[in-house]
Amino acid sequence: MTTQSTTLLIIGGGPGGYVAAIRAGQLGIPTMLVEAEELGGTCLNIGCIPSKALIHAADAFHQAASYSGESALGIRAGAPSIDVNKTVGWKDGIVKRLTGGVGTLLKKNKVKVVRGWATILDGKTVEVRQTAQGDNDGEPVRIRCEHLLLATGSQPVELPFLPFGGAVVSSTEALSPASVPEHLVVVGAGYIGLELGTAYRKLGARVSVVEAAGRVLPAYDDELVKPVAASLERLGIELHLESSVLGPAADGQGVRMKNAGGEEVTLAADRVLVAVGRRPRTEGFGLESLLLDMNGRAVRIDNQCRTSMRNVWAIGDLTGEPMLAHRAMAQGEMVAEIIAGKRRHFMPAAMPAVCFTDPEVVVVGLSPQEAVRQGLDCLSASFPFAANGRAMTLEATDGFVRVVARKDNHVIVGWQAVGAAVSELSAAFSQSIEMGAQLEDIGGTIHAHPTLGEAVQEAALRALGHALHI
Repeated sequence: MTTQSTTLLIIGGGPGGYVAAIRAGQLGIPTMLVEAEELGGTCLNIGCIPSKALIHAADAFHQAASYSGESALGIRAGAPSIDVNKTVGWKDGIVKRLTGGVGTLLKKNKVKVVRGWATILDGKTVEVRQTAQGDNDGEPVRIRCEHLLLATGSQPVELPFLPFGGAVVSSTEALSPASVPEHLVVVGAGYIGLELGTAYRKLGARVSVVEAAGRVLPAYDDELVKPVAASLERLGIELHLESSVLGPAADGQGVRMKNAGGEEVTLAADRVLVAVGRRPRTEGFGLESLLLDMNGRAVRIDNQCRTSMRNVWAIGDLTGEPMLAHRAMAQGEMVAEIIAGKRRHFMPAAMPAVCFTDPEVVVVGLSPQEAVRQGLDCLSASFPFAANGRAMTLEATDGFVRVVARKDNHVIVGWQAVGAAVSELSAAFSQSIEMGAQLEDIGGTIHAHPTLGEAVQEAALRALGHALHI
């Protein structure tokens, strides 16, 4: 067994790990990154990117199908068909280009990538069982480091009474379907379940969603969820709310569930997607040998991403909620800079979260209800896309933009939006909060016409009492 040394050793090549490695390389820190699978982690390979690709393909197919009859736009077309294998191939092509780009950036910044499975021996030593490829013969290697950065990410939660396998799939398998099922049952009405359930419905599957809560997207407030619930109804997605899954159907085709009335019924289906959340990936690499302080299943960190052991750092999903790729990226960049001697703390004023349902949902900062719970005296105002010219031309008038600001000084503490393509407004929302903008700053900024972004200015103006177009 050979032994190598480095200043920074990173376990995990997802968004947090590879960004930390690139920044460390830029700063001249000798860095090694261990990754057993593809670079890019869940996000690039089996999460953010492939799911958005599948959602786009489903939207395009659904849009084409809408032109097979009468259209208000005057467009007529024949009924479309789709080759799902070709769609998956297109999606995989995007993933390959992005992961290849990550590899190129790591090489450019002199980061040594070690392909294999890591086992932590102590806070300074990791043993890697390498995967044979290229000049590597697959022999294990021991790596000594000054700083150890844990970026192992998360994995789908598996229900013990409905384990993955066969017709029961996680989001990973759902993103690479060999065919579109006739009937898909989705367990869980959070953002993952609704994003993929909506995509499958648009691809032609019958879709049923089982959710224990009384409404879909239970983590979001009622007003934001209403347009999404209305869209699900228009699409014909069946909702079984206040219902719980008990296990697989007797014949393995579908699930047994207890409905809102307390009755046990069977939902027959040829595929079941379990989307009840994700959990930190803490097993399989010797994390327990470090005896780190934990928050439940997550590694506990401070506002510099330091763990309870000196020079052992942790970032991203491994450290718990919010499990967002952009959070991991920001943390990874910060850790590299701290190791290089810079003064940094992870204290963002805003952390955007986007749900790519139909329509999309964006939340940044505090909602009106959260502001009340924090004891803040705030005002809030919404501007509907029904009064926005660009939304009308896009046939996308459902939804609104809402702003939350302090009454005393008009400093903005939150933005929420629901509507078509509102994910693209998240940058403006986050920036305004991070810069400490007031309602007057947004209201006094000229926004291009006609754009969906005008609703941002109008919401601020309405909060000030003088919206112009409503």
